Amino acid sequence: MSNWSQFNFGKTIGAVNDGGMILFDEQHTDLARITLKRSKEFVSVSLNIYGWMDHTRFFNSDTDAQREYRAMRSSVKDILDLIYNDASDLKIWEAISEFVRRFP
Repeated sequence: MSNWSQFNFGKTIGAVNDGGMILFDEQHTDLARITLKRSKEFVSVSLNIYGWMDHTRFFNSDTDAQREYRAMRSSVKDILDLIYNDASDLKIWEAISEFVRRFP
């Protein structure tokens, strides 16, 4: 079972935010949000772990962005598990650092 669901009941899909139209927008319980946006100039995937990090990546194509959206969404689980289980800040930051290295 996935803890991911549409952000704001899907009401953000199609909205323009920061110059890009939101194509995918999901929230993990109350811990994180991942968004895929497309504009004339860019396609981006942004992952926000509330209170911890905000990481945005830019792509040349929708295909690349969608693939990385799915990969990032799956991989962030380890960080969210640490936060949910009250791991030390050091462990959480180590996991975040590894995530950013994997998804530059």
